[in-house]
Amino acid sequence: MKVNRNDPCWCGSGKKYKYCHEEFDRRIEKARLEGHKVPDHKIIKTPEQVEKIRESAKINMACLDEVAKQIHEGMSTLEIDNIINDVTYGMGGIPAPLNYEGFPKSVCTSVNDQVCHGIPSADVILRDGDIVNVDCSTILDGYFSDSSRMFLIGNVSEEKQDLVRVAKECCDLGLEKVKPWGFLGDVGEAVHTHAEEHGYSVVREIGGHGVGLEFHEDPFVSYVTNAGEDMLMVPGMMFTIEPMVNAGTYQFYTDESNGWEVYTLDGEPSAQWEYQVLVTEDGYEVISN
Repeated sequence: MKVNRNDPCWCGSGKKYKYCHEEFDRRIEKARLEGHKVPDHKIIKTPEQVEKIRESAKINMACLDEVAKQIHEGMSTLEIDNIINDVTYGMGGIPAPLNYEGFPKSVCTSVNDQVCHGIPSADVILRDGDIVNVDCSTILDGYFSDSSRMFLIGNVSEEKQDLVRVAKECCDLGLEKVKPWGFLGDVGEAVHTHAEEHGYSVVREIGGHGVGLEFHEDPFVSYVTNAGEDMLMVPGMMFTIEPMVNAGTYQFYTDESNGWEVYTLDGEPSAQWEYQVLVTEDGYEVISN
């Protein structure tokens, strides 16, 4: 629907369109006419929505902080799930993964060669030398937050330590490329270039996503794209930076017995960190990490 200049702005600010998002929309339309992929209004977060999402993120990060305090050799990944439940429900939230499309637990715990979606279990015991990704997603009053961290258990080999470190550096370098009126491909190029320079690969078919009003929103965020490609980044967009960096091949397979757990095809380890990021007027804000 066309908005007249003197109508209330579509964002809900109460201001007239001409004083609010008219110039913003003109810049988006210019990019579209130049052949770029551009965001819909529905994925642009209002200041009020951002504030609600920040509150959800407080729970999200508190969960990972508590895991960091308690994680140790000999504990099961089910115990990690219990920590997430205790903190999330204790702070008034809901674990977003629980029963999401049939996922049976409240958090993803992916160990060593598991790329993602590891299902917590009493039978999976953390051993000396393991690396594990804990991917936590939270709902508070209908608003979503999502981030993950890597944890090193006991005496971890230098090879695995390097992989975890480089995966974190990939996220940080991608984050530096988050700028209004840039492109998601700027982020993707920074990520895969750094990974490949260290001899690693980045998973292609699984990537980041918009988040905030839903668990998974547009856009899909690839980390194997090139600068200047993919969707235009604009203030109010929110998405995750979460490349899955593999020590060997980028290829993977999904465990057919549960339909969730993803493993590297060659059995080499994988590492992943995840940031939830808001595009601002002058750069970015990390919402959850």
